[in-house]
Amino acid sequence: MNKLLSFFILILLLSGCAKPLPEDKLDYVGEWQSSEMGLLILDDGTVAYKRLKGGGSTSINGPLQEFIGDDFVVGVLFMTTTFDVSEPPHEVDGSWKMTVDGVRLTKVSEEYSEY
Repeated sequence: MNKLLSFFILILLLSGCAKPLPEDKLDYVGEWQSSEMGLLILDDGTVAYKRLKGGGSTSINGPLQEFIGDDFVVGVLFMTTTFDVSEPPHEVDGSWKMTVDGVRLTKVSEEYSEY
C-alpha cells in the first residue's frame, strides 16, 4: 500500500513539470505492457516506466520532455532517458501495439489501472 501511495505522490509532484502531449502524439497515451515492461503515458505528459531484465529492474517516473520523431525523452534537467520507439502506436486486429527499446508492447487501457 505504501508503494502505491508513494507512486501517486510522485506522479502528482512530477505532473507539474510535464507538458501535455501534442495532438499528433495522443496515440501514445495509455497503459502499455509486455511480460517484461510496463509503460504508462498520461495525456498531461507524465510517464511511469518499469522493466525487468537480467534479474533486476529499472524504473523511471517523470515528465515527458519532448518527442524526437517517434522517440520520446523523459526526465528532468540533465537526468533524462530517451525511449527508442521503433514502431509507433498502431492498431493490429483490434489491439494497439508499439515497440519501445526493442520490446513489443500492447495497450491494455487508455487510463491508469493498477500499474
